[in-house]
Parts: sequence; C-alpha cells; structure tokens
Amino acid sequence: MLRENLALVEEKIQAACNRALRNREDVTLIAVSKTKPVSMIQEVINLGITHFGENKVQELCEKTEEIKESLNWHLIGHLQRNKVKYIIDKACLIHSVDSLRLAVAIQEEALKKNVIVPILIEVNIAKEDTKFGVAEEEVQELVLEISKLSNVRIKGLMTIAPFVENPEENRVYFRKLRQLLVDIKSKNIDNVDMKVLSMGMTNDYEVAIEEGATMVRVGTGIFGERNYTI
Repeated sequence: MLRENLALVEEKIQAACNRALRNREDVTLIAVSKTKPVSMIQEVINLGITHFGENKVQELCEKTEEIKESLNWHLIGHLQRNKVKYIIDKACLIHSVDSLRLAVAIQEEALKKNVIVPILIEVNIAKEDTKFGVAEEEVQELVLEISKLSNVRIKGLMTIAPFVENPEENRVYFRKLRQLLVDIKSKNIDNVDMKVLSMGMTNDYEVAIEEGATMVRVGTGIFGERNYTI
C-alpha cells in the first residue's frame, strides 16, 4: 500500500511541477508521520523518503530515539514554549513559530546548546479562528524582531490552508503567502533567508506547488487514513 501511495504522490508532484514549469528538485516532500508506527515509517524510509513531519514534540523525540537512520525531522505542529528544550537539537526545521515569545524561548535554548535553529513563521493567511499563526499584516514586524536573535534563523513562511472539498479554493491563500514571502525577501533583512514556502497538504498540495510551495506536508496521501487498525 505504501509503495503505491508514494508512487501516486510522486506522480502528482511531478505533474504539478510540470504545469508550473518548475523543477521537481525544488519541492521537498515531507511525509507527515504523526500517530504512525515506526514500522510504517521504516517502510517509507526504505522507499527513499528522508523528510518526516511530526505534530507533537514527545512523538518526535520518541521516534528520533527509536529510528537510527539520519533523517530530517520537521516539527509542523504548534509548539509550546515549555517544550522547546526537548526539540531544539532534534528538528531540522520548526515550521510553526507564531510569536516573538516563542522565538525568544527558542533563542534561549539554542544558546544553551550552542546551536543555530532554522524556523518558519506560521501565517494564518485565511484568518481562521481555529488556527494558530500570525496575521498577514503582522508578519513583517515579527520577522524584523526575530531577525535580531543571534541563534534563530528565519528560512521562510508556513501556512495551514482551510480544509476544503475543492482544492482550487485555497489557491488564493497560497498565492497570497507567496507574495508575502516575495515582499519580505525584497527587504533584504539580515539573518532572514526567505527561500522556504511550506504549504499544501494531502488534499491541496498540487495547487500549492503550482503557486510556489517548496515544501509540501503529506500524511494521509502516503500513510492512508489515520483511523485504521494496525
């Protein structure tokens, strides 16, 4: 099942890249492995995937302990300040920074462990009450503030688009986020490298790629529905 699923996802990514006249190498596929057992993750590793996304700090920590391969673990879920110390040297990228307070907590832990931590700013581009993320109009100011922190590096932006039946409905949000990234990039802010656009999930990643996503986060499309029995 996993091999077939992954092959289909790869096919769709390539097709979206072709439509947008982009290179396949410019899009990183993150397999969202939250709630999935190590045996399934191992199978996907064997199929050549090296980027995995987890929502919860504890689960990411447990899996990095258990899985010995050299992988790129992404924290894509909401991060609480009191959990930062556990994740600081395990995640290759924290996708979900949405406040200066969180960035400062990351800075403090990064200094203790003498590491530089790459992050993305999570933007609530669709203004949904139920979602985390910074309002579009507040992003630039937050980027400027975080750019002053010596051990935190902003690499780009992330959003979780609304869950919609028709992926086309999210095109407007993906386009907005890309424009925001371009605008901030043009400011040439020190310590800010606006290259990563993390957007698009199982139901809308093709549209996200067409609109410039450089990372897509696909869980169900690879691992299947979350409620099956193992």
